[in-house]
Amino acid sequence: MPKSNTFEEKYPYISRFVEEYGWIEIGESEHINSFVRAYDFGGTVYEGKASYRNIEAALQDLEAAIKANMEERGI
Repeated sequence: MPKSNTFEEKYPYISRFVEEYGWIEIGESEHINSFVRAYDFGGTVYEGKASYRNIEAALQDLEAAIKANMEERGI
């Protein structure tokens, strides 16, 4: 039986970000040409590409972007 990872284990930076710093949005938006987005109270942290081959690719992109942002901010 395959090992089951929790969302927190698979995406630790997204998990920490939404628990402590901001929120994410996933899906098409009428006003923004981005499938995944991250925001904090200061504004936009990240806007991804308009589309991805699948949701896993979108989440991996978001995880990498949030990780880079947190590292840049010394978090």
